[in-house]
Amino acid sequence: MTGVGLDGLPMADVLAMLDLDTQGWAIARAVREDGRIVDFELVFLNQAGAQILGGAPASDMIGRRYRELWPETVTEDTLPTYVRVVEERVPAVRTVYYDKQSIAGHFTFRIMPCGDGFAACFLDVSQLTLRSTAEAGVRLYDVLDAAFDGFVLLRAVPGPGGIPSDFVCEYLNQVGAKLTGLDAEAVIGRRVSEITPGPLGTSMLARYRQVVTTGTSWRDQATDGNGQVWDIKITRMDLDFVAVSYRDITEQVLQRDRIARSEASAVEAAERTAALQTVTAALAAASTPAEVYAAMGSVVRPSAGGQGLVVLLRDEARLVLRYHAGYEPAIVERLADIPVHHDYPAAEVARTGRARFISELEEFVAAQPDPEQAIGSGGRRSWAFLPLAAAGRVLGSMVIGYRDPHPFSEAEKDTLRAFSGLCAQALQRALLFEAQRSIAADLQRALLPAALPNLRGARHAVRYLPWTHGADVGGDWYDVIQLGPDAVAVVIGDVAGHSPNAAATMGQLRNALRAYAAEGHSPTGVLERVNHLLLRVEPDAMATCCYLELHLAEGTGTAVLAGHPPPVMRADGAAAPMRLRSGPPLGVRRDATYLDTSFLLPPGCNLLLYTDGLVEDRRYDIDQGLADLCDAVAAAPLSDPDALLDHVLAADVGPYPRSDDVAILSLSVDAGPVRDVRSAQRRFGGDAASAPAARRFAADILKAWGEGALIDNACLLLGEVITNAVQHTVGDVGVRLVLGPRQLRVEVRDRSDRQPDKRAVGAESETGRGLHIVEVLATDWGFEPRTGGGKVVWFALERQFGQ
Repeated sequence: MTGVGLDGLPMADVLAMLDLDTQGWAIARAVREDGRIVDFELVFLNQAGAQILGGAPASDMIGRRYRELWPETVTEDTLPTYVRVVEERVPAVRTVYYDKQSIAGHFTFRIMPCGDGFAACFLDVSQLTLRSTAEAGVRLYDVLDAAFDGFVLLRAVPGPGGIPSDFVCEYLNQVGAKLTGLDAEAVIGRRVSEITPGPLGTSMLARYRQVVTTGTSWRDQATDGNGQVWDIKITRMDLDFVAVSYRDITEQVLQRDRIARSEASAVEAAERTAALQTVTAALAAASTPAEVYAAMGSVVRPSAGGQGLVVLLRDEARLVLRYHAGYEPAIVERLADIPVHHDYPAAEVARTGRARFISELEEFVAAQPDPEQAIGSGGRRSWAFLPLAAAGRVLGSMVIGYRDPHPFSEAEKDTLRAFSGLCAQALQRALLFEAQRSIAADLQRALLPAALPNLRGARHAVRYLPWTHGADVGGDWYDVIQLGPDAVAVVIGDVAGHSPNAAATMGQLRNALRAYAAEGHSPTGVLERVNHLLLRVEPDAMATCCYLELHLAEGTGTAVLAGHPPPVMRADGAAAPMRLRSGPPLGVRRDATYLDTSFLLPPGCNLLLYTDGLVEDRRYDIDQGLADLCDAVAAAPLSDPDALLDHVLAADVGPYPRSDDVAILSLSVDAGPVRDVRSAQRRFGGDAASAPAARRFAADILKAWGEGALIDNACLLLGEVITNAVQHTVGDVGVRLVLGPRQLRVEVRDRSDRQPDKRAVGAESETGRGLHIVEVLATDWGFEPRTGGGKVVWFALERQFGQ
């Protein structure tokens, strides 16, 4: 015992007893100023107390004041508590937790007045060991009662071979006692084998032995007879002790179950949403009834979880099978055509528009009481009979069959109803589209030529590839117009837009072209007149056109382009776009001028006319498209126009996928012998435009014949002669070029019988020089009357070989 100034302390033998106690003991004396307690001086501290308070020797702390020893705790109601005990002479209990520099621990203090001061018994709960007879042990058990749902301490009873034969309950807190259904007094000291069967009864003995033997903790959940769920943990505390803790997790388990159900519901809702999205996307991409049926079979049926699907549509008073998947042939045969008043549930659904769900085979059989008329189950046990209703109209029924009994939840019923609604909308849209497309196809066929004439000296083939949908009709067209025994007009064009108006405009242009061509107008005259007509009757319309006038017998042609891509010609194994003069599209300018280009048609050559949808769109450059087309034409079969078109359309030509209609016309010129004498003739209107048109014709043909040296003189003399013919005749004027072995003969035919008059001219004369020029430059010239009236004025020029 150590102490200083022990006035008022207990007797020495009491202090000696306290000094030996394992709990901490301290005695402090009040320090007063003006009669008021301001501090306390430590006058006694046993060895256990010194150890609990930090381990410093008691002698180093005795005689010092509280404020000096533990200054950080002065403000935490410590000194005021001690002052109240001294002044009010009432004991107190205080539990504090300190984590200070001067003191640290979880302390329990019992404070009582002692003279002009106090005595305190204290311990650090965090350093306690289990001693049931100690007061500290009682305090620990109080903590256990408050801290756990249930706690029990069991001591092993040794058995044979050192394996515990039983366990004795050494401690049981209040909640643990409630769990066993007994009072603690009735359980403590008894063996587990004697306790009423339950969480602590004989059913747990094997677990206790396992834990005390192996030292491995065990944890699991158990549910009692009242539905209460406990989290049980068994831990070995010493060689012969196991501690069993019980935690009531009923609410957590219920909450977890609620969360699991909520998650399952969310997953189910997400799956339904995903299924609806998948079905919606598949049906949105379907344009025709066949595509809708395919989507229903490949997407709707698996999304609904069914093994069979049938679509029955109403046709007057009957239901007609339109699609089936996964159904047996015998059932399909029975469903092919049934009355709408049949007992089969699908007929009822088609009549009422209300879905019906059958989960049991017995209900399905009962729905069809007449066995002679009943339609079999086909091995199915459950069905969803769904109406296909859209815009207030029931189109029919959709049946989804299941092989196993299938209870339908309300959420699943809603999803299946949504599936049927989407299918009905898509089907109605597809049926309408099919009807519109049929109308559009009929209109397209009516506007395009029903048949093209057979040609002498050439063969042709056409293809029309519509791109538009529904009732929209493209403005692409083609035509072949017989102009004479060996002359033909080949036309292709494209009215801007995709609509019935565009198609109507196309029909007007096609008919106008045929009419003007039949009247005998030149290619430029035909397009000029069509342009004026379009501006007059459809001022907001625009069209492109390629017009060819072919003279197959003589092997020449004349082309006029109105904003249209040029034809591709293949000759001598090479294919290239033709070099033609081009004018503006039709319907753009009233003063538009169209210039023709004349060319040769080599024997065995191929011509390909097309609309721009074949070679270009906003994504695909026309130059690349034309290069693709020329490569395809060059590699195509030589003589068969159908085979050429098939080859071109199968080749990788132009944009893909297409975004416009395509019209394409192939013409193959028959092969023939090489002529010693070549000729070309054209007819021109009796107007001022005839002279320049005739000169272009002569220049183009002579250049194509390789007679470039004759072009200037021939065109000069032709201009003089045709001008005289136009001035002195009424009606058309014909021009014919004949290239012989040594000479070029140029003939101008008109309907006038008036002979050419070579008048005398003076230096001041402004007219009358034409025939003088002809006489000077021509090798020979003259005129001849025509049978039936009219005349031919001709001149000849020597061919200039080697120039």
